[in-house]
Amino acid sequence: MPRIDNNKFYTSAMELHGVSAKGVNWNSSDSQDLRFKIILDLLPQNLSEFTLADAGCGFGDFYLYAKRENKLPKEYIAIDSIKEMVEITKERTQTQAILADICKDPLPFASYYICSGAMNTLELFETHLFMQNCYASCEEGFIFNILHGSKKSKTYNYLTISIIKTMASEIGVREIKFREDYMKNDITVGFFR
Repeated sequence: MPRIDNNKFYTSAMELHGVSAKGVNWNSSDSQDLRFKIILDLLPQNLSEFTLADAGCGFGDFYLYAKRENKLPKEYIAIDSIKEMVEITKERTQTQAILADICKDPLPFASYYICSGAMNTLELFETHLFMQNCYASCEEGFIFNILHGSKKSKTYNYLTISIIKTMASEIGVREIKFREDYMKNDITVGFFR
């Protein structure tokens, strides 16, 4: 079980803040964009040759950010467990959007998987399943950001580098890259084949 009711966590934010960064529980669009920038930095310079799956896509904001940066992939696949978000993403991006539980449902194959923040409210075991499923479904790599540190929270999931390395080893990751130089208590990780 998640630490909290994910559906309620996101739908209440969406009702309060609408289709915005705060509507997916980010502090601001600036902090959301900074996380997207770091993910893009870990992806290939020319994404037009690759398929990209966005696990926990929210409102499709990563796609819109990549479009503004002229770094769209050949194909973008949005995946989320909240029906309203999938519908909004389809409308906003005009791309494929799939309703799925990333921890347990079969996922489409893609060159790269990304995730920005969707694991922040999961239990440790669920985080492991989420990472495992995304990594198993990618050809090149899985890049994600998550809360970083050893802080204990009833709502949020903080991971240390040691825990991330252990999970990576357990799912057979060949190469790991870390970026922790951009925001306090946040880390972006690349699991590469």
